[in-house]
Amino acid sequence: MQNNSTEPACLICGAPLRYLENAREMTCEICGRKYLSNAACMYGHFVCDNCHAAPATTVIRSIALAAVEKDPFVIATAMMQSPAVHMHGPEHHILAGTALLAAYRNAGGVLDLPAAVDEMFRRGAMVPGGFCGIAGACGAAISAGMFYSIATKTNPLSTQSWGEVNLLTAACLTAIGSVGGPRCCKRDTYLALEEAVEFVREHTGITMELPAQRQCGFSNRNHECLRERCPYYFPE
Repeated sequence: MQNNSTEPACLICGAPLRYLENAREMTCEICGRKYLSNAACMYGHFVCDNCHAAPATTVIRSIALAAVEKDPFVIATAMMQSPAVHMHGPEHHILAGTALLAAYRNAGGVLDLPAAVDEMFRRGAMVPGGFCGIAGACGAAISAGMFYSIATKTNPLSTQSWGEVNLLTAACLTAIGSVGGPRCCKRDTYLALEEAVEFVREHTGITMELPAQRQCGFSNRNHECLRERCPYYFPE
């Protein structure tokens, strides 16, 4: 059975996903490992976050390291246009922060980009799929906070930057929550990127860029698209 979206929800059979109130142990259909999860398709198929994101991470890394743009919106869109990046999924918890790291470096931010991307991948992988709904904290917003933490070398004992990292994540969550649900990993990533660009400019003076017109080209892949309620909706 296929989902109404042009991209199937279940990577095994294409059936819609079902979300459980309480996590239970499931076996990944690809790697065979057991995990606690809140989501499986209507026929019981489960794919773990690592297997779901695996092809996408190669694309995300290569685009980030090759990027010359100061615009994380453009960099992230190039990543999301790859067939390896699904319409929704935990790869966006890595993608948002990685696009910001690349744009920040290209705008004059001082960091070792390959090492920073490695750290972003490590941290982003800690945020499970569906975290927006099960924890009230969208992974794209958390990814933006991770970016700023890496860029400012923030740790739990930091003073000024500790507060700034949390304020950035809060600003992203406010913007994402204000639009409302259901979730869209593309929309939420774009919202987090916009908040991060403005926040970094105000707090560091480093000016990343954003397109004058910011439009989404993914609505035809998302059967839950908010359409006119989405700030990036552009009729195809």
